[in-house]
Amino acid sequence: MPPPKTTAPQPADRAPGDTADAPVTLAVVIGAHGVAGEVRLKVFSTDLGAYKIFNDGALTLKSTRHGSNGTIARIAEVTDRNAAEAMRGTELTVPRSALPPLAEGEYYHTDLLGLPVVSTEGEPLGTVVAIDDFGAGDVIEVERPAVDGNSGKRFMVPMTADAVPDWNGERMLVDPAWIV
Repeated sequence: MPPPKTTAPQPADRAPGDTADAPVTLAVVIGAHGVAGEVRLKVFSTDLGAYKIFNDGALTLKSTRHGSNGTIARIAEVTDRNAAEAMRGTELTVPRSALPPLAEGEYYHTDLLGLPVVSTEGEPLGTVVAIDDFGAGDVIEVERPAVDGNSGKRFMVPMTADAVPDWNGERMLVDPAWIV
């Protein structure tokens, strides 16, 4: 299964173009598990087991199981605890083209991250830096541009047709009524 996808406002036509083979992170190694080389993963996909080959063929997923502190995985190329510890922080990626196609109105979170955000009146607002789901649907976190060397303030907008009337691969439009 792919990383999170959500149905929301209809995007304008989005041409995958050069993003088709861009790597998409499905999990990250957060530590070792046991002495036999298993790793603990923070998973960003609904079913990591649907993929076997990661990082352009460098890593092969042999198995996964639920653990009390994340998903426990066995990777063929990792054979002992030292190798597993050395993997900490390693992202497990697949090419964007390996993800299943989306139904109309759906999107992958990776498609939104980094998008410039503009008000419906044309004012640049910042960049999408995170997508959160607190239980009632996705919320887009936007970081305003830095000012005088200080990082920009952030604001959140629900990913609804009222708040985000349009988005595509180039930018996201946000209704000014939702801007804090």
